[in-house]
Amino acid sequence: VQLQASGGGLVQPGGSLRLSCAASGSIFSGNTMRWYRQAPGKQRELVASITSGGSTYYAHSVKGRFTISRDNAKNTLFLQMNSLKPEDTAVYLCQTYSDHDYWGQGTQVTVSS
Repeated sequence: VQLQASGGGLVQPGGSLRLSCAASGSIFSGNTMRWYRQAPGKQRELVASITSGGSTYYAHSVKGRFTISRDNAKNTLFLQMNSLKPEDTAVYLCQTYSDHDYWGQGTQVTVSS
């Protein structure tokens, strides 16, 4: 398995979750890593990205609430999600491009009271 996402679950509105994505070193090192999400009936959306040097991008809908980070020594990508809203409910997937696109299997995040 090249990318393995984990950390999803059911959380109440306003709560927090931390997602992790473990990657094989050959596709993690030196590459930009991304988190996408896909909600039922909606297009896949880029949530956040981080370059190997630590430069980040956030979708407008999550800016100020989500933080993407990476541990280059452990080949692991993170997404800290705070102040979660029901509209954040989706399957969250990690992605990168090396010789081709690599996608993790996704982890379900459900925000509901």
